[in-house]
Amino acid sequence: MTHQEILKKVEWKDLKNLTLKEMLIENNLTIPWFLISITLAYFGYYFLALPFSAFFFLTGLRQVHNGFHNSLGTNKFLTWLSLYINSILMMVSIHAVKFNHIRHHKYCLSEEDYEGKSAGMSWYGAILYGPVHMFLIHKITMQLGNKNYRANVLIELLSILVFASVVFYFQIHFLMYHIIVMIIGEFLMAFFAVWTVHHDTHESPELARTQREPWKNKITFSMFYHLEHHLFPAVPTIKLPELAKRIDMALPEIDKKNTF
Repeated sequence: MTHQEILKKVEWKDLKNLTLKEMLIENNLTIPWFLISITLAYFGYYFLALPFSAFFFLTGLRQVHNGFHNSLGTNKFLTWLSLYINSILMMVSIHAVKFNHIRHHKYCLSEEDYEGKSAGMSWYGAILYGPVHMFLIHKITMQLGNKNYRANVLIELLSILVFASVVFYFQIHFLMYHIIVMIIGEFLMAFFAVWTVHHDTHESPELARTQREPWKNKITFSMFYHLEHHLFPAVPTIKLPELAKRIDMALPEIDKKNTF
């Protein structure tokens, strides 16, 4: 069954629209996790801060991912601002990630898909590849992106450099902790954001892996509904559980490989 045939069999266009409550959730989901992690780190409780930092990173991914697909329910400037702020807080140019992610949807798991390179590796190979992955997505954006992408990448990288320089020059320890944890998180992206959802799917790249255990989806903020996302990228993350139900009803024959 082709992608176009799947699109015709599943009702999904109504899921693109967010209510005010859903829009507020998608645009503010990171805030409590960031505040708790930073507060604990400020008082020196770094070990206790770690899970909250992890949840901030995960919800940050969810927020910018929706921004990539214009699914935050906000206007163009506010979406840009969300990507810019998260670039500084997550220590990576989010516009570089966006450029490669949009290409990933277009060229999924082909030679042109630089984001998806680690999908064909072993799990430990994907982890070791992490730093190369982060360097590559910036390099490819500067090489292949248009002038707007290149300008945004430079603005974000410069802002990150200024932020990190101030933090380390003045020895602001709780922010030093935050920067280090975010960099570690970025180095694990090739594993968590690519390998886990795409390994062993090269025969049907559009049929990514998914997760259907409710408790697992709750603790991962629905970020592993990846089959659903690849088939219907315009649907916001908050609507993916409903989309999954519709896919199951309309297309029970689709092979659904688990993420974990």
